[in-house]
Amino acid sequence: MPHKAARLIGVSLLGLAGVLVAIAAAGLGFRAYRQHLAAEVLAIHSPNGVQEGAYVDIGGIKQWIQIRGEDRDNPVLLFVHGGPGGSSWPISSGWLPWEKHFTVVQWDQRGAGRTYGAAGEDALAPSMTLERMTQDGIELAEYLRAHLHKDKIILVGHSWGSFLGIHIVKQRPDLFYAYVGTGQVVGRVTFEKSFELAIKHLRELAQSAGNSEALAELAPITEQPLMNPRNRLVADRWSKALALPSIESFELAGPIPPPFMPDFSLLDWYNWRKGMAFSARYLRGRDGPMFKGDVASLGLAFPIPMIFIEGDADYNTPIEPVEQLFNQITAPHKEFVRVQGGGHFMPFDRPDEFLAELVAYVRPLALN
Repeated sequence: MPHKAARLIGVSLLGLAGVLVAIAAAGLGFRAYRQHLAAEVLAIHSPNGVQEGAYVDIGGIKQWIQIRGEDRDNPVLLFVHGGPGGSSWPISSGWLPWEKHFTVVQWDQRGAGRTYGAAGEDALAPSMTLERMTQDGIELAEYLRAHLHKDKIILVGHSWGSFLGIHIVKQRPDLFYAYVGTGQVVGRVTFEKSFELAIKHLRELAQSAGNSEALAELAPITEQPLMNPRNRLVADRWSKALALPSIESFELAGPIPPPFMPDFSLLDWYNWRKGMAFSARYLRGRDGPMFKGDVASLGLAFPIPMIFIEGDADYNTPIEPVEQLFNQITAPHKEFVRVQGGGHFMPFDRPDEFLAELVAYVRPLALN
């Protein structure tokens, strides 16, 4: 290559690199500006308010918690996130109204978010069990009672967090005013019912598309929707071919998308995504505790109020098994709230409606 041509290419590459650096810097600058604005929106100014984020020693490791509320005298609400590993604080800007009625605590569980990042996979792997995480939740509840000067707190469990949460309150009901389950996991029956609904939806899509091949393959599964490997392969194939909507997707409510949440760094984003994948290896699937265990095995007598807020359009954790569980539970007080059109992610895509149910059915239990 002639020297002059090589020189021109070198100059061009340097110029391109400069442009890319400038674009990246501009993008980071815009993100920093949006985070600054978000911090102003989320700032708590009330004289008796609380706005904290810290690592707490729980179960032999540092675990991240966030505490927010406009009045320390309000009941404390511990939100136990789903996933597993799905740290909730990056997607919780829609909860600002909650903080008028509750002191809201979010917890990056063992294997999730900042807790995952602080400990690392090698240290966490041996302890990624339902039993250890149940003890973590108990330790956290005890810490919150002392730190926030409360006799008891409220526990709200979502999805995986509902399965973990109901184990926590079963072991130590004395720590809690009430249990609230949403997107409640009952056990294997939850996933069997979810699979049955997915097959039914696939058959409807195949009929609409006039896809005779899909209808022929799905017909025997529709009659007997067993979650065996063959049926799952057929379902996976036609889910892609017929563009079955993902049951994991939802439209986030709230003014601030995750990338612009204050103090949510690029490292936080990395740990958020990695933590979910890591936690899934130990806690999801056919060998995980949600599939191998069930809530009924705990015993269905609870000495505290038990509240379930469930959407009738939840295809991840369908409402029917939860309603059957509710009917078997005995408790001093229980409520089953059916939200019309509600899906699996109501705390995040319908936070105001979810709050209305919390204020109506749950908050009074902590004030009496």
